[in-house]
Amino acid sequence: MKRIVVTGATSMIGVALIEECLRHDIEIYAVVRSSSGKAGRLPLSDKIHLTDCSLEDLSDLPGRIPGGCDTFYHIAWGNTGEARNKSTELQSRNIFYTLQAVRTAAELGCRRFIGAGSQAEYGPMDVEKISPDSPVNPSTPYGASKLAAGHLAGMLCRELGMECIWPRIFSVYGKYENATTMVASGLRKMLAGEPTEFTPAMQRWDYLYSRDAGRAFYLIGEKGKGGSVYCVGSGQARPLKEYIEEMAALTGAGKPGIGAKPYPPGAVMNLCADIGTLTGDTGFIPEYTFEQGIRETIEWIKAGE
Repeated sequence: MKRIVVTGATSMIGVALIEECLRHDIEIYAVVRSSSGKAGRLPLSDKIHLTDCSLEDLSDLPGRIPGGCDTFYHIAWGNTGEARNKSTELQSRNIFYTLQAVRTAAELGCRRFIGAGSQAEYGPMDVEKISPDSPVNPSTPYGASKLAAGHLAGMLCRELGMECIWPRIFSVYGKYENATTMVASGLRKMLAGEPTEFTPAMQRWDYLYSRDAGRAFYLIGEKGKGGSVYCVGSGQARPLKEYIEEMAALTGAGKPGIGAKPYPPGAVMNLCADIGTLTGDTGFIPEYTFEQGIRETIEWIKAGE
């Protein structure tokens, strides 16, 4: 890769991907909304070109990027956060945005389109590990829209003569993570000395630090095989209780409130990515332990960025 486009450039994974690409001297067109006020998350570099554009106006991008690019990362996704599954119609709009991103990538001369799928495409499963070819049965509008977007993006890419790769992201934590997740909200409360409440937390969960996720996306762009689906996670699962206890120890918090509330209806009790195909094709192996990632995340929270 020499010149890439990244939508969702100021998201947790977008920032981590861009930081990794800078290490490899790649020129980056970072698509941002000027109204978001988040461009300051990106490193200062003459290799980064901030490109103002919304999801609704992706067809305008070719006129704002001179000379074309070779790889298009479409990480942006509208209507995320806690309310993401409260409107099927709002989620479904992302399918249109994804297909517009594919058309834009083709117009820019890209040879490869890389999306950002989700573990939610699989729906609740009780298996030791989830692989790229595990059955998909999404139970939420978010998961269903991600699945449809991935399938249709692949079809349109074939029509337009581009490779399509669809990484499915599992549980990633780190800088710029949504503040409502278990890790982000738990760390903030622990650091503030506030009480925390958790379920019995016996679910087996797979967590990947954002820097590792960014490196995985970089390697997929460099070495991934066209037409592939990859599970992006650590490939290892532990009881959620152990992660929570480690967070409490690293923040100096008191005893966390494990078991203070019941499991929600339909709670997923086992979630672990099978990264064998990802490792085999790209050489990706996570470099950060959970402790190392949490230590860096704590420093970021304390810095108030």
